[in-house]
Amino acid sequence: MLICTDLDRTLLPNGPQAESQGAREAFKVLVGHDKVKLAFVTGRHRALVEEAIDEYDLPLPDFVIGDVGTSIYTVSNTDWLLWDVWKQQLAGDWHPNQAGDLRQLLADLGELTLQEEDKQGPFKLSYYTAVDPHTEEVIVQINRRLHDAAIKAHVVWSMDETRNIGLIDILPASASKLHAVLFLMSRTGHTLADCFFAGDSGNDLAVLTSPLHAILVANAANEVRAEAIRLAEEHGTRHALYLARGGYRRMNGCYSAGILEGLVHYRPELDKWIP
Repeated sequence: MLICTDLDRTLLPNGPQAESQGAREAFKVLVGHDKVKLAFVTGRHRALVEEAIDEYDLPLPDFVIGDVGTSIYTVSNTDWLLWDVWKQQLAGDWHPNQAGDLRQLLADLGELTLQEEDKQGPFKLSYYTAVDPHTEEVIVQINRRLHDAAIKAHVVWSMDETRNIGLIDILPASASKLHAVLFLMSRTGHTLADCFFAGDSGNDLAVLTSPLHAILVANAANEVRAEAIRLAEEHGTRHALYLARGGYRRMNGCYSAGILEGLVHYRPELDKWIP
């Protein structure tokens, strides 16, 4: 099976909620099974993923989908192989320098603040914004400008709860966590029956509400939970969305505890693999 998980505030216990004791260690044992492949699916770039692996003693993944779906790596020991075939796929929507052109297109929108340079990429333009009702109008403006300039892109909004700040990522139209996971599945021979995804935030919604077996951890914001339910019902995929709530092995359903709870919901036999 292929287990895909977001990092921040999904596998990583870096939100305000407490982490259940032993949950991360149990997850590490589960994904160490020889019938499991592990993929991290994150907005982080490679250096920040490596930092998280070291800081939180995470298992080494088989794959990393980074930069909000705009990069895919195969990981083997300390070797990271970037998938050129995925870069070529994205280049059909953007040429590699188009992120710079987009900066100019959006430069006068005072509600946007560019994120740090190490959070930008050839296929990713990222901003900070306020968390308020006006943000929706800003996203409408961005989409209008992209459309008028005939740029094949889409806008992903999420929230950093710990800092109470909005995050906006502008990506090529074919780039997203969902597209990248589906591309990875197609290349590794996995199907909907044996692929699972766990997430917590707005930039996970497309995957959470797709036909993939999805798990929303219990520490997700109420707004994300409500939107995930709404979209899943709209897409007819509510049966494929599990909302972790705690109680499995007396854990609270947050972070890795929620991932384990959801995996056992879909595959009860996995309980025997978890110490």
